[in-house]
Amino acid sequence: MDLRKDFPRSMRVTLAGYAHLARMIDKCRAVLAGTEGEYIYPCPMDDRLMEFAGITSEQFTETVRANPTDDGVVSWLQQKATPHTPADLEEWNQKLLARGPSSPESSARFKKYLNAIDPSRTDLTAWSDLQDLEEGRIVPRREPAHPS
Repeated sequence: MDLRKDFPRSMRVTLAGYAHLARMIDKCRAVLAGTEGEYIYPCPMDDRLMEFAGITSEQFTETVRANPTDDGVVSWLQQKATPHTPADLEEWNQKLLARGPSSPESSARFKKYLNAIDPSRTDLTAWSDLQDLEEGRIVPRREPAHPS
């Protein structure tokens, strides 16, 4: 995969029940090929998935290196990952996809990227939405959050 020319899959694409796994595979493959461009692997989102699954970036990288298909990586992950109930996995996916900036520095970076892409999208608060917007995917308008 050449991420200098193409985008990785969206975080929203699920593989083996995990959000972000397909994207992480794409980025790892690109790093192994030296074609990652501006993409980072492992990034903080990758780290969160690996921590939840109970695997390391070294294990994951070696598995991707040894398996040219998603099926091989999925098979390995299903054997190696910490087991989770479907409900726990879905809850984790939703939290990951809704995750926004977690520090003042991260918030400033998010705002800078969003302003460069589409400053009118003040409705976006999640990194997954920002990535999709930047990569040309349709991101529906969100209702503004109301304080409880």
